[in-house]
Amino acid sequence: MAQDIKNAARLGPALRALRKQNDWTLADVSSRTGLPISTLSKVENDKLSLSYDKLVRLSEGLQVDIAQLFSPGLTPSGETADAPRPFGRRSVQRAGEGNFIETKNYTHFYPASELLQKKLVPIIAELHARTLDEFGELVRHSGEEYAIVLDGACELHTELYAPLRLERGDSVYFDSAMGHAYLLTSSDRCLLLSVCSSPEAQILEKFSPIETSTAAPAPPKVTRAARPASPAKKRARN
Repeated sequence: MAQDIKNAARLGPALRALRKQNDWTLADVSSRTGLPISTLSKVENDKLSLSYDKLVRLSEGLQVDIAQLFSPGLTPSGETADAPRPFGRRSVQRAGEGNFIETKNYTHFYPASELLQKKLVPIIAELHARTLDEFGELVRHSGEEYAIVLDGACELHTELYAPLRLERGDSVYFDSAMGHAYLLTSSDRCLLLSVCSSPEAQILEKFSPIETSTAAPAPPKVTRAARPASPAKKRARN
């Protein structure tokens, strides 16, 4: 089921106002965002809501934050009227909140999804594919990537290095322009946090969404290892 954004009824008027303030036609907006004119027309008339990946394309193309697309009183520069230029941005993600995109190889959960033009894009991914044949073509995108396994185990396959096994707590930092794929190796599931320096729209283009939603994946079960007893306590027990 396609994602329904809260207060989606406000997107149509805000988009229309932004378009008129910049003297854009629907064709202009379509050219900037890659969204069909028919889709944009339905959005403006509150007949269609957009999935998260399409909202990112819209906000990137029009150079406004996603949150601003649902805000009345946009100025031609994309800022709200009588508001200072954004400074000291912050995004808080509560458990169970956020947007996820289901693809063939991953379930991607995107925190801080309302912020546009982030320098870093955090993604929590649950892995599906177990073999390269199942995964398909390796993924490549500009920038660099850091990943840490939150739960389970996986293998990172790249076009330049031997497969790297990663277990819970292990991490890796690499050039994400190098073809890469995370493959599930644990019997249950593998959940990892990936932080990318690529533009978010570019990352989304690399995956073909099967489904989008606002539901977050179940958090990993984290168990803390017990601290070894100090020599003094060991002697006391004896």
